[in-house]
Amino acid sequence: QAQLVESGGGLVQAGGSLRLSCAAPRRTFSDTNMAWFRQAPGKEREFVAAVGRGGGTYYADSMKDRFTVSRDNTKNTFSLQMDSLKPDDTAVYYCAASPRTAFYMSRDYLTDQESYVSWGQGTQVTVSS
Repeated sequence: QAQLVESGGGLVQAGGSLRLSCAAPRRTFSDTNMAWFRQAPGKEREFVAAVGRGGGTYYADSMKDRFTVSRDNTKNTFSLQMDSLKPDDTAVYYCAASPRTAFYMSRDYLTDQESYVSWGQGTQVTVSS
């Protein structure tokens, strides 16, 4: 399974920005769908954003106007630009990769954490008020 490595987390004040990056092995990256999930203390892990193998992007409703997800298949990287951060965004953020799939997958598939088989170790994002 792909080994994913996240970077870019940290401490930021409310209203600030952070950019998370995820590096994935070259041999699998372009064939997979990629997503970000997050888990806040005492809460279940939740979907944040995804980029499908075909390039479609999907966001959780509370983040779609503030976060931007992207992938670069030439560099095997997957990124999450987070703007206008709020204290409620404080969580550990995880990068995830699906197995190889058809070129276009449904939103239901891309937003379901059960679709993803490879996970990074997580990166902490803390937003202070």
